Amino acid sequence: MRLQTADGLSLEAEWARPADALATAVLCHPHPKYGGTMRSIVISALFEALPKRAVGCLRFNFRGVEGSDGSYTEGRDEPLDVAAALDAAVEAAVAGPLALIGWSFGADIALAIDDPRITGWVGIAPPLRFRPERAYAAVGDDPRPKLLVLAANDEFRAPAEIEAETSAWTSTRIETVPGASHFFVGRTERVVTLVGDFVDGLSASP
Repeated sequence: MRLQTADGLSLEAEWARPADALATAVLCHPHPKYGGTMRSIVISALFEALPKRAVGCLRFNFRGVEGSDGSYTEGRDEPLDVAAALDAAVEAAVAGPLALIGWSFGADIALAIDDPRITGWVGIAPPLRFRPERAYAAVGDDPRPKLLVLAANDEFRAPAEIEAETSAWTSTRIETVPGASHFFVGRTERVVTLVGDFVDGLSASP
């Protein structure tokens, strides 16, 4: 499918919508300049596993990636891409909560999107470097639930640094995956479990 951004770009995207969907997840991929696409390992693992847990998944390629129009803007305009994905998710009228989930660069962009339609956020190995600090503060101060999944052996940002930077965030749970690198090779099953349980919790909330 294609998504249309507010600044006129057409983005490549894909749905996985189980008939019994109880929730929806929008998935944001890693850095466009370092091989990140909507088919990257963690995003693909979630896209395959979450529909089996009755969670519809929408994944997309940021501007300039594979079949998407435009070019990489260092995180400045990529929030428009996420907004287009959220629009498509809402228009699909899938029942239940809406989770915004990102990995690495995608986590940084997701955690700067303070959209009232979002029920909860998941940031997987977020470097917290690609958006202004005030953008993260808006989501950090928001009472809606957030899950940060960190890699114990992250090569780009130590978990302790992320924990310190987000220590004042509200409604935020942090899980560190033992033995994991930033890419979670051999640890994706644990990531899927943590994310799936979080989205289940959103569905169970009143």
